[in-house]
Amino acid sequence: MSMNTQNLLVELFVEELPPKALKKLGLAFATGLADSLKAQGLAAADAAVTDYASPRRLAVHVAGVAAQAADKAVSQKLMPVAVGLDASGQATPALLKKLQTLGARPEALPGLQKRMDGKAQALYFDSTVRGATLADGLQKALLDAIAKLPIPKVMSYQLERDCELPGWTTVSFVRPAHGLLALHGSAVVPVQALGLRATDSTQGHRFEAAVSPVRIAHADDYAATLARDGAVIASFDERSRAMVRALRREAKRLGRRLEVEALHLSDDEAEAALLQNALVQEVTGLVERPTVMVCSFDEAFLQVPPECLILTMKANQKYFPLFDDAGELSNQFLIVSNINPSDASAVIGGNERVVRPRLADAQFFYDQDRKRSLESRVEGLSKVVYHNQLGTQGDRMQRVCAIAHTISQALHLDARMAAQVQTAARLAKADLLTDMVGEFPELQGIMGGYYARNDALGEAVAVAIEDHYKPRFAGDELPRSQLALVVALADKLETLVGMFGIGNLPTGDKDPFALRRHALGVIRMLMESGQPLALEALLQDATAAYAALHTGLQDASAALVHFIFDRLSGVLREQGASAQEAEAVLALRPQLLAEVPKQLAAVRAFSALPESAALAAANKRIGNILKKSDAAQGEVHAALLQEDAEKALFAAMQNIVPQADALYATKDYTASLQALAALRAPVDAFFDGVMVNADDPALKANRLALLQQLHSAMNRVADLSKLAA
Repeated sequence: MSMNTQNLLVELFVEELPPKALKKLGLAFATGLADSLKAQGLAAADAAVTDYASPRRLAVHVAGVAAQAADKAVSQKLMPVAVGLDASGQATPALLKKLQTLGARPEALPGLQKRMDGKAQALYFDSTVRGATLADGLQKALLDAIAKLPIPKVMSYQLERDCELPGWTTVSFVRPAHGLLALHGSAVVPVQALGLRATDSTQGHRFEAAVSPVRIAHADDYAATLARDGAVIASFDERSRAMVRALRREAKRLGRRLEVEALHLSDDEAEAALLQNALVQEVTGLVERPTVMVCSFDEAFLQVPPECLILTMKANQKYFPLFDDAGELSNQFLIVSNINPSDASAVIGGNERVVRPRLADAQFFYDQDRKRSLESRVEGLSKVVYHNQLGTQGDRMQRVCAIAHTISQALHLDARMAAQVQTAARLAKADLLTDMVGEFPELQGIMGGYYARNDALGEAVAVAIEDHYKPRFAGDELPRSQLALVVALADKLETLVGMFGIGNLPTGDKDPFALRRHALGVIRMLMESGQPLALEALLQDATAAYAALHTGLQDASAALVHFIFDRLSGVLREQGASAQEAEAVLALRPQLLAEVPKQLAAVRAFSALPESAALAAANKRIGNILKKSDAAQGEVHAALLQEDAEKALFAAMQNIVPQADALYATKDYTASLQALAALRAPVDAFFDGVMVNADDPALKANRLALLQQLHSAMNRVADLSKLAA
């Protein structure tokens, strides 16, 4: 690389970029451009790269970029010697033509190298390729970076100047681009893109820049000059941090909390959580220099369920609701403005005027919805299509009721609770027909809970309706009661069995019906709630309930079991289990998922024992012997035991296996496996001194029966052979 290295700054100045995609676009632009420069030898592989992204710009700063890349020695294989040279060693026409295509003169012939290529010699042409200049290399890097941007939706627009046909030449990009800045140190690099030629100037804040255009004197001055002269915080992360700190400062001044702070996190945790918050990220993509202001709405609106008000403020207006110390919504909220006027009253008044009709709509929907009971809406579900192969939401509701009934029976719920389960299952989808859920689909279930309370159906039924979609996402809380859990399980099982039954399975990263999420929800509910429900029995009951109400559905239980255990394996590995440990537990297809964490803990404790490796290897060997023998389970006859080693093993098993079984029965899986560790020595001795495949059929059958018993005893908690290296 040339010794003449300087820091490089490239900026594309554009019209307002899509806020939700801004961070990803900024990172992609910076990474794509820097990677291309590194690949061309113009920047070191470890060169520091800084990305910038604001609503009107994508920029990147790359440290230590060379004016010209170092020359590179290239060795090019031409052809086998036998093809390139004739018997007298002269160049053949084929070789001369090849050299001509490479731009090499005939004088290069004596310099050709002969090297082995496999079993034959080949001719190689060694040359030096001149390193790329920065102008050429950056031109390529810039076009590469633009081409690879993850643009959500491309716009096409016409260029007015610096093009072949002004007003007609079309360019496609995420938004119309109006400026290109490229500085190597303080020198402009003459590159072009999107019909633009590079300069050393950009534009600052649309309303508050001190000068226009903003001239950048040196690549290293970019962020500081934009902040001083352009009133822009160019770095996405810095802008986000400044905004979060201002939001938290205002909230504290008011004695309020922001949404994530209602969780009573420490200052650092609250700031970190806010920086990852989707609304914070989106608003960071909407402003070039954030100014936080306090607004409020009429307290009368607080009679509307807070979820409706919060969603209205966040989704429609990009406002930050505020809560009191008890976590209750207040009538104050924070806005982030892109301008900072000396008198903020006009901005505050304008935002308060805008939000008022939104909240009034929510209040109107809530008041109207409460005039009709959930029960009166059930009939309408039969007119709402759920899936063209699975019928209407009314059909779906009947299936959920049937599955919930079988789960209630499996849990031996009393008559009153079973009736509540049926009420909740019957009404769970009724809120889909309300005005509020029609306007805000995210509130389905939540509004059902409010309307159930309004209909005096009792808190238990209201909670079950409210929670029946839970867990909605990774880390979401589980349904809060056993009644709610039954309805939520029935709902997720109905979806899984139906979609698998019509072959509507997830593929690659496409999962339109969220079947992976539903499977993870079922796993978490069965594992964490401790309910004694067997997985395959649940699936069979759900399939049977489906079959009674819907014809033409395939029984996909086997595929569904595999799908769920595949997800469960991932869950266990995320929790710290090795692939072997997870496989050892899941190979036995445990039916009570509530027991799986204890079984996994037992396997992990067993793995740490000094005897575990030898016993796992022996277990694998026993499994292989039994597979080959096809021997039926038989009794071990003590009289047929001949060798000392088999007698010793039988005696040890008589003593140890009952202990291990008793511990297993009390669900002390760790102690059960540890008890079996005492079998290591007699098992090793057995394999050293006993021929299993004896000539005498009776002896052979007896020894196989002994191994069968040993295998069964060792693999009750998990398949220990999976731990063998």
